[in-house]
Parts: sequence; C-alpha cells; structure tokens
Amino acid sequence: MSREIIAILRGIQPDEAIAITDALIHAGITKIEVPLNSPNPFDSIAQMISHAGDRALIGAGTVLTVEAVDRLADMGAGMVVSPDANPDVIAATKRHGMLSYPGVLTPTEAFAALRAGADGLKFFPAFKLGLDGFKALSAVLPPETATYAVGGVGPDEFAEWIGAGITGFGLGSNVYKPGHTADEVAKAATRIVTAFDKATK
Repeated sequence: MSREIIAILRGIQPDEAIAITDALIHAGITKIEVPLNSPNPFDSIAQMISHAGDRALIGAGTVLTVEAVDRLADMGAGMVVSPDANPDVIAATKRHGMLSYPGVLTPTEAFAALRAGADGLKFFPAFKLGLDGFKALSAVLPPETATYAVGGVGPDEFAEWIGAGITGFGLGSNVYKPGHTADEVAKAATRIVTAFDKATK
C-alpha cells in the first residue's frame, strides 16, 4: 500500500540518515525528503538513495533553484519539494523526470503550479489555510489534482482533512526533530501510519 505521507527530515545529519531511513520504511513511510537547509543535505540524500533508493521515493525539500534541481537529478533523487511555486524549478524537475511538489496557498499559485507541470500541490502552511479554505480552493481545482497538507497538520487531524478531500500529508516535527534517535522516529512514524490507515479506511 502506498501511503501518501512525506516524512520531512529537517535538520538531519548525514551520519544518522541511513538508520532513520530504515526506521521510516519499516514503519510504512516510503516518501522521504531532506530539506536543503539541513546540515550537508546532499550528503544525507546521497546516502539514502544509495541505501534505499529501490525501496523509497527519496528527494529534497526547500528546493529554490534550478541548480539544486540539476544536482538532485544527477544524484538519482525522485522528487523535488519547494516552499513556493517557481515555474523554472517545476519545469527543471519535470525535465529530469522527477516528481514536483511546489508549495502553494492561493488559487493563483495553485493553477500556476499546475500549468508549469506540478505533480501535486503542497498547501503550506496548511494550518493557516485551514479546512474551510482548503475546501473552497479544492472545489475549483481539477478533480484529479494531488494535494498535500504541510505545516501544522498532524495525525490527530488526518481524518478531518481526508474527509475534506486532501490526498496526503507532509510531516516534519511530528516524525523527526534534530537529535531524535531512530527508535524515536520509528515510534512516531508508526503512530502516523496507524492514524493515516484508520482515516483512509
């Protein structure tokens, strides 16, 4: 089962990347991003791809430039997640055959991202948009649009957001904070997967 959960490992260090990747995959989370404002992010991503690229979709978050997209493509990354909807970044991502998840918050940004070729829309910060805002905005989007709530939405809110039509979630501090051990990540990831599965039954 492919769960639409993206683990956001902001602040992860390269020496913990493999153990935490294994913990996430074992719990059932197979979409993993390392934000580029983490320490030595490309080192962590390279290790994760080498170790588990055949078992998980691994990529980067906070991707702001075409140069970063090109570097990720050379490494074999599978997805690019951004806090904004930069059409150049989206186009470069698609040119390399990677999945593109740009950040949006308004109808103008959402449609601009889709026109540029985005595979899914990251509503960020989702807690500011809220359920009512998401429902209103999603009503005008193409029905097949993949949508992700990121920022301030955790397992306790899964059922409400899924009921409103969200496709999935990007989770940061709910699954990992700098200094967390692989065991702590495994416990958090298991709780998240359990909540997601319950909400999608």
